[in-house]
Amino acid sequence: TGYYGDGLNAIIVFAACFLPDSGRTDYNYVMENLFLYVISTLELMVAEDYMIVYLNGATPRRRMPGLGWMKKCYQMIDRRLRKNLKSFIIVHPSWFIRTILAVTRPFISSKFSSKIQYVNTLAELREMIPMEYVHIPDSIVKYDEEKCIKRRMR
Repeated sequence: TGYYGDGLNAIIVFAACFLPDSGRTDYNYVMENLFLYVISTLELMVAEDYMIVYLNGATPRRRMPGLGWMKKCYQMIDRRLRKNLKSFIIVHPSWFIRTILAVTRPFISSKFSSKIQYVNTLAELREMIPMEYVHIPDSIVKYDEEKCIKRRMR
């Protein structure tokens, strides 16, 4: 979590690589409680505009949240929180994430859809937001470096 702008607006960083494995027997219970924790934290932190940075890189498929969970999250988020969200930045988007968002686009508001931005590298993210208050996990930094090396080799 960090802040940006004069009004110290919140930047919420969400690293998918730390989500629980979907093979857990208590997966639904854990995800339900995680969602409630995230929402209660957002409600405490967010008074003004905010953005969410979703770090998708270095996340195995079995740790990515399912479509149902994401839809439920969107529906349960308070209108004020949805309205104050200025951008939802997805860093290192996979084809899976892009496909899910393309499929769900007809079911989510066009206002929300317009807030979604894809960012392929941490360098691109740095151009968009001040990174001095944003903690990026080591696994994501390593993933980004490896991805950039592969790109240069092509």
